[in-house]
Amino acid sequence: MTSAANAIMTVPAIPLARLGSRTVGSLAVVCAIAAICAVALPAPQAQAQGASTGVASGAGSPSPTQATGTQAPTSQAPAAQVEETYGRTPREYVPYGRFTEPYKHFFRDPLAYHGYGREIPEPSSVESVKIGFLGPIRHTVSVATGGASHEEPLGLKMLEGARLAVEQANAAGGYRGSGVPYELVVHNDNGLWGASGNEIIDMAYKENVWAILGTIDGANSHIAIRVALKAEIPVMNTGDTDPTFIETRIPWVFRAITDDRQMCYMLADFVFSKLGLTKIAALRANNRYGRISIDELRDAATRVGHPFLVELNYRLGTTDFTDQLETIRALDPEAVVTYGDARESALILKQMRAMGMNQWLLGSDRMISPELFGIAGPEIDHVAAGFPWNPEHHDPRLAAFRKEFKERFDQEAETYAAHAYDGMQMVIEAIERAGLNRALIRDELAAIKIWDGVTGRKEFDAIFNNISPASLALIHDGQLEFYSHSEMLDLELDEPTP
Repeated sequence: MTSAANAIMTVPAIPLARLGSRTVGSLAVVCAIAAICAVALPAPQAQAQGASTGVASGAGSPSPTQATGTQAPTSQAPAAQVEETYGRTPREYVPYGRFTEPYKHFFRDPLAYHGYGREIPEPSSVESVKIGFLGPIRHTVSVATGGASHEEPLGLKMLEGARLAVEQANAAGGYRGSGVPYELVVHNDNGLWGASGNEIIDMAYKENVWAILGTIDGANSHIAIRVALKAEIPVMNTGDTDPTFIETRIPWVFRAITDDRQMCYMLADFVFSKLGLTKIAALRANNRYGRISIDELRDAATRVGHPFLVELNYRLGTTDFTDQLETIRALDPEAVVTYGDARESALILKQMRAMGMNQWLLGSDRMISPELFGIAGPEIDHVAAGFPWNPEHHDPRLAAFRKEFKERFDQEAETYAAHAYDGMQMVIEAIERAGLNRALIRDELAAIKIWDGVTGRKEFDAIFNNISPASLALIHDGQLEFYSHSEMLDLELDEPTP
């Protein structure tokens, strides 16, 4: 018997004599509707119509990368298994894990789309297959700063990675080898909440894109995907590491970059398990990125009995951190954690060392950039950050991507370019398999469980979030190196003198 029918059968009996005729009639209607729904509605975890049960590169029409002879990213569905903890949270960091078993677990059931759209036929002809791009690529006013925006260096790299993937697909023959080119429709994310939603509307209804890649800012991403839900268009995110982004449970949204949840778990294990430190102070950006992204590290510290000594913040664009650092120094911490952009993180490091503060500086992935060495100087030591991938892993696909990126844009590829390249390849391959139908494209993306791209292996959970383990970016004696979790635990490090 279906769950709806069971619900009807377990309603306590009420004598009809105590109910008016209108109430009896209403109950009859409700029972009839419930019975119909129990038969007509698909089960919540049923495979969506049109989606393959296991996606493999090359299923159906050949993918663009296969046509060029380059090894294509692979994706497959492994044997079904129940995730032990949401987001692969280590047991010691599970909320209330020491006290009780939760009444209900969230984010474990696969998101399904039961709506309209799969039956819409492909257009008879198109001049190009349009894919939208939303990212910060032009300087403008930012809600986060009250002044100039600040994420354009990341957005421009993201655009270049996406553009390279589109160009390679066109060089391979375009849409299904027909010669119809893929076209990247580029929109700027100008840092205003309402404006990001307007850009999604323009792409979905005016420019008729089939999917969208973007964006980076956490607040703007949240607004954009809510509009995408109403427009019913797939969104592939490759730059927003906000852990709550995917928890909106929107079945049209996917994320290809490892988020700050995994990066904070890596930092927590490094600080508490590897270094054995207990006294941590925090100094982070006063914006959504700084406040939300550090959240899992803050909670992990509390759950192992070592809450932050203090958590101070600064406005974006700040150049003098003397007051905050004096407060932190008076607390005699063993490490300082910062979450913000590369420039502010580098200035914090430089000013810490100038004040004689030789503690470990822990930070976000944005801190690891050439700007850090340019501002803080070459003699950097005892600096660590969570990182969404290992850019030093040996893979011919990564080497080929870096070579082609350098030839195309005359600069080196980095994190946001590489993830945008992977994300765009996932979108293009889904279009190749599904055809020109947004709902079916969504189904193909939802069916991906594992994907091997230039940024390494991506593993997706039930709500389409990449839960691949983070790496540890470590700067020791001026050298930047990357480690997996097991490699990090085997390191031999000398601790600084505060």
